[in-house]
Amino acid sequence: MQPENSNHSQHFQPFPSLPPGPVAPAWHTIILIAGIVLLSFAGAEQRSAPNPVVNRLHTYGLTAATEFCMLAWIYFGLRLRKIPFRTLLGSIPGDLRSLATDVGVAILFWIGALFTLATIGVFWTIIEAAVQHHALPVPGKPLSPNPSQQQTLHTLTQLAPASAREVAAWICLCLLAGIAEEVVFRGYLYRQFTAWARGVVAVGVIASSLLFGAAHGYQGARNMVLLAVFGALFSLLALFRHSLRPGVFAHAWHDLFAGLVLAFLNSHHVL
Repeated sequence: MQPENSNHSQHFQPFPSLPPGPVAPAWHTIILIAGIVLLSFAGAEQRSAPNPVVNRLHTYGLTAATEFCMLAWIYFGLRLRKIPFRTLLGSIPGDLRSLATDVGVAILFWIGALFTLATIGVFWTIIEAAVQHHALPVPGKPLSPNPSQQQTLHTLTQLAPASAREVAAWICLCLLAGIAEEVVFRGYLYRQFTAWARGVVAVGVIASSLLFGAAHGYQGARNMVLLAVFGALFSLLALFRHSLRPGVFAHAWHDLFAGLVLAFLNSHHVL
């Protein structure tokens, strides 16, 4: 069925259930972006602090509260335009076959995305070594991260769970983050940026992905760039499946897997 408004028929609509145009007022989006940027700056400041002490359960709780606040703020913005919140999620059939397909797509996507990010990381290391006149890593010898990478690794290791209670809290947080961040970046912000660009999908993908990377200031500049690429891949997945569900699966699994691997390596004094 062709849309009634021919001005929008020429643009690809990943979520046909959404009406054309912005899903919330501009001021609503600007406030959300400002909050995301301020939180990222706060995370970067905490990362640069000497020997910061991290209470994991407190940090998990604060992060979860932030995720809930973003979802509530988006819900409020959609209500201003009388748009159902569920429409941001795209097509989510309830049958088992569709669910299994999305799980399979999420697994394949995650593997491919990791390969892509690893390839970018290798080229980054080569270019960085050439620019800074450092020797390239020798195959067979362990890599020695630079001070910035060591700081990022230390920050992430501190956030990884270290007890049964923390693992349980980490699992809950990853599930929440998978839902909230896909809704915020691949649902709401993608839609807003695309609408402001008069339906140009590439603008929505790039702008929401850059903001996704910028939201992770606590991980350092290198990881922020890689996460921006990761965000673009998640956007392409949402466009391909006309749904956020595969991205939610992949996002939650990635965070959960990364945290548990870091916890395991740290507990065995590998890191």
